Amino acid sequence: MHTEKVFFGFFILLALTLNFGFFLGEIDNPDHHNVYELFAALFVSLVATVLKLGERSQIGALLLAASLVADLQLIAAATVWAVAVHVTDVGLSPMVMASVVSLSGGALLANVVSAVLVTVETATLSR
Repeated sequence: MHTEKVFFGFFILLALTLNFGFFLGEIDNPDHHNVYELFAALFVSLVATVLKLGERSQIGALLLAASLVADLQLIAAATVWAVAVHVTDVGLSPMVMASVVSLSGGALLANVVSAVLVTVETATLSR
């Protein structure tokens, strides 16, 4: 068993599960979505992206692209949250919260693609 592959898979799945945990709940209810969980999802997603930088295969390129999409979506979600709360007087209105959760949903889809690609790559290597 390769330790780096375990580490790599761990961060991909952790990014997926943290993002899923943030995404669950009523889309416009701020009580159902924790800012620290969004931050954790973003941080772990960035770590997973850094781990994907060394891959040189075609699947590695797709993994990196999916990870960059997830990072961009989560950064946009965190930015919308921060601007609404700290820059404008809007606060976490239902509209703002729905935007944040929708952006994290896009990142969730990119994380699912990454997990599927890793699973496909693992299945083809064992044959």
